[in-house]
Amino acid sequence: MVRPTHAVVDLERLTANYREIGRYLARAGRLPVPRIIAVIKANAYGHGAVAVGRALEQAAASGSAVVPILACADIEEGVELRRAGVTSPILVFGALSVSNLAGVFDYDLTPTVSSPSAAQALEHAAASRGVHLGVHLKIDTGMHRFGFRHDNLRTTLPEVVRSSHLTIEAVYTHFATAEQYGEPLFDVQRARFDQVRTDASALGLQDVWWHAANSGALLRDQRTWYDAVRPGLLLYGVEPPTLDTELDLYPVMSLRSRVAAVKG
Repeated sequence: MVRPTHAVVDLERLTANYREIGRYLARAGRLPVPRIIAVIKANAYGHGAVAVGRALEQAAASGSAVVPILACADIEEGVELRRAGVTSPILVFGALSVSNLAGVFDYDLTPTVSSPSAAQALEHAAASRGVHLGVHLKIDTGMHRFGFRHDNLRTTLPEVVRSSHLTIEAVYTHFATAEQYGEPLFDVQRARFDQVRTDASALGLQDVWWHAANSGALLRDQRTWYDAVRPGLLLYGVEPPTLDTELDLYPVMSLRSRVAAVKG
């Protein structure tokens, strides 16, 4: 049965939003301007990950946007993008234990190390292939989902840092309550992450870049921008209802239907 209601995704609005986020970051006057990690997990929040990834790459190729870094939830999502011809760097957020690690190497993906066991598995896989692998390290500062506990790093990190075939390129965390203005956990998490940055050298974290700001944090506090930001819903024109924004964004998806009846 053919349904008359369908979703329309406007990729020109998507790339316009991406450029607007870039301009917003540049207007703040911070140097260097934070990079943008475009979150396209969960099929780009239903907008079509392959189409979104291609559109962002085409915008960069035309000179109207910077080259994107893309982020997805798991290895399988990254593999789908690569098979569709997407060549931008792809960061995998999710737990590696539920995926086939071969995809990381075969499709040039950047995995997240969020536990000692994940580091061990990737080290073994990289060693067996005779390659070095760049990874991002996730710190749990209070969301309690994935990540190394912020208060136990001196115990858990040394083995990871000593890995012969892994290179920690970036360190990040995720805010649990960025969209809830006035929620104290946000500032607690920021302070904990800043402490990790202060302790970076002692922890063996050298020449890494840092990222933490999801859409809510990007709007709420410039101190969380660090070296890169991770807009998700903002990219698709969805603004957190509790936060004010100076961004000129457009909704990327609209629903359209055929009128079945009109009654006076």
